[in-house]
This record gives sequence, structure tokens and C-alpha cells, in this order.
Amino acid sequence: MVRLPEKKFCHLHVHTEYSLLDGSGKVANIIKKAKELGMESIAITDHGVMYGCVEFYKQAKAAGIKPILGCEIYVAEKSMHIKNPDKDNHTYHLVLLVKNEIGYSNLMKIVSEASIDGFYYKPRVDHEFLKKHSEGLIALSACLGGEVQNYILKGNEAKARKVALFYKEIFKDGFYLELQDHNLEENKIVNEANIKLSKELGIPLVATNDIHYVEKKDAKSH
Repeated sequence: MVRLPEKKFCHLHVHTEYSLLDGSGKVANIIKKAKELGMESIAITDHGVMYGCVEFYKQAKAAGIKPILGCEIYVAEKSMHIKNPDKDNHTYHLVLLVKNEIGYSNLMKIVSEASIDGFYYKPRVDHEFLKKHSEGLIALSACLGGEVQNYILKGNEAKARKVALFYKEIFKDGFYLELQDHNLEENKIVNEANIKLSKELGIPLVATNDIHYVEKKDAKSH
């Protein structure tokens, strides 16, 4: 009998203290906990910024853990250049993870342009900008604030399918539908729909936890 290698879990959706007014988990504590749990790798995906990437990278490497650099970006539905109230220009979440040096360069461009040219309440990019800067990046559908998930919860399965196929098409290095379970009814609805979409569209699934703090006891202060 051939023994299969043990599969290691890796957190790919992590907010640190650099997700200002949202993440309360300090980089040092996150890396320390990952080390305690025997994790070999972990990602950083702060909201709209990459401020924490250098500190995260250095501390993870020092602890013998592979750092995965990324960001949970904001995507404007219509255009990043619309700077006035528009009920049809919703802002959605999308997790981007760096696969290689080209991806790192593209993520820096995405985050920078989002803050300089696309900023309106949030640093934003749009579909057209992502098309031009998707190489070397792996995309995850994000939390309940993600575009696919929003359409699922609105009961618009056709639109959810269209958006999922769009991201699958532009992110050649990989697009994954996230499965999360935070004891929310919305998670159950989305998970069932994402599993269905995965089977029908050939889009792989990934289990994540929307981390904003380190220990269970931190929930109250967060």
C-alpha cells in the first residue's frame, strides 16, 4: 500500500494589524501561532494595502515559514474612475496571491493605482485594469463581500456564473472559489452554490478562514 503524503493546511486569507481598524492580529503573533501549529506556510491578505508585506516576509522567513504575499483588493463593478454615487458601481472584495516575481510587480501596480487613480471611499480597481495586470497572480473569490458571493446571495445565479467565468478566464495562474464557515447562514448558502459552480464550471475550491485576530479570546476586543 502506498502511503500518501500528509496534507498541510495553509491559511490563505489573513488580515493583520495593517488592515487598519479591521485586523487586530499583529504580524509577530500570527507568525508565532503558525509556528506553534506546525504550519509550513501562511499568507498575508490585508485590505487594499501591502504595508505589512516586508515585515511579514522577514518574520515568516526567520521562523522557517514560507510567506505568501497577497492582498484583499477592492473591485469596482463598472469603473474605478467613477467618483460619484452610483448604485450600479458596487465595490466587491477579491483576494490576490503572488505566484512569482511578475505577480508581485502586478500586485504592486494594482494596489498603487487603486489608491492613486481609483480611490473613492476605498482604493479600487476594475475588471479592465485587472485584465491587464493578472499575470503571475492567483485569485480567490474572497469572503461574503466577494463579487460571486454577492450575486449568489441576491439569487442571481446567472450573474454569479458569468463573473466566476470571467475571473477564471483572466487569471491564468489560477482562480479558486472560497469555502468559509463562520457559523453564518449566508456561508451555508454560498458554500452550497460555490460547490455547484465548481462542478459545473471546472473552477477549483479552496477552504479558507477570514482571519482578523489570532486567538478565540481576541474576539471581544476585535
